[in-house]
Amino acid sequence: MKFGPMPVADSAGAIVAHSVRLEGLVLKKGDQVRSEHVALLQEAGVREIVVARLEDGDVGEDEAAGLLARAVCGANVRVEAPFTGRSNLFAQSAGVLVAERACVDRINEVDETITLATLPPWRVVEAGEMIGTVKIIPFAAPRAALDAAIAAATPPCVSVAPFRPMRLGIVSTLLPGLKPATVAKTLRVMGERLAPMGSRIVAEVRTAHEADPLADAIATLAPACDMVVVFGASAITDRRDVIPAALLKAGGEIVHLGMPVDPGNLLLVGKLHGKPVLGAPGCARSPKENGFDWVLQRLLAGVDVTAADIRRMGAGGLLMEIVQRGQPREGADG
Repeated sequence: MKFGPMPVADSAGAIVAHSVRLEGLVLKKGDQVRSEHVALLQEAGVREIVVARLEDGDVGEDEAAGLLARAVCGANVRVEAPFTGRSNLFAQSAGVLVAERACVDRINEVDETITLATLPPWRVVEAGEMIGTVKIIPFAAPRAALDAAIAAATPPCVSVAPFRPMRLGIVSTLLPGLKPATVAKTLRVMGERLAPMGSRIVAEVRTAHEADPLADAIATLAPACDMVVVFGASAITDRRDVIPAALLKAGGEIVHLGMPVDPGNLLLVGKLHGKPVLGAPGCARSPKENGFDWVLQRLLAGVDVTAADIRRMGAGGLLMEIVQRGQPREGADG
């Protein structure tokens, strides 16, 4: 692509690089200079104009943006018609944004003329929400670079995992110091947390904070539920603690204990007969965002959560300082 000042007499067919405003004539950035524009510019005494002119091997900005946007677009994503070298991506359903960070990086590493930006991966999105944008920086992209970017986008790297209505069973373990009002509030908050994602609590059990009765409760709820969540009267501190031990007694497995997200460190992720079982951290009793939300949202969108996934949540995982702590994190032991 050629770029720079050009005699007005030679500018027909070129692309305006900077807006020109004269009496009776306005040429905006990106407009194509026509023969009548040339005449008006000459009449106004303008001798040269800054333009871009595409050469062989160039792909115009709108065409390039549209081609790449369609290449990166996966399930439940709508591509907007390109304009001024930009094509936006929109969620077609409520769910969790699946943006493959490595794929996005590969595309952006191809050539400085080509860019792709998305919302943060795993963010909850609504239907119709803008989730990404492809922008061609100059007025054209080299065909070879565009082809390389499209190849880097295979398979599509931006999609939305839609929420699936799920039935949840809730187990609350009890100790003498736990007030019934706390349990009631926890259930209410949990119901409010689930509602926007189309899921609901279908069964609720309260049992002693002991491995055997808790194992029975988990095993009883699991067949009629898509997921079981345990709110313990006491936090999980070890794989041999009451809630993990109960899950194993029920015939389940521990996927991961703990997470590098705070609040939310003391989360247990497990499975029973292929269904998720979560041991909720104490902060999940609050409606404020915490690590429990990050895992729950993915599971409700049908996205499996592995131990490796949880270990990768640390960057950005410091969500807030908890003022109720005896001392702040800085200088605290553990």
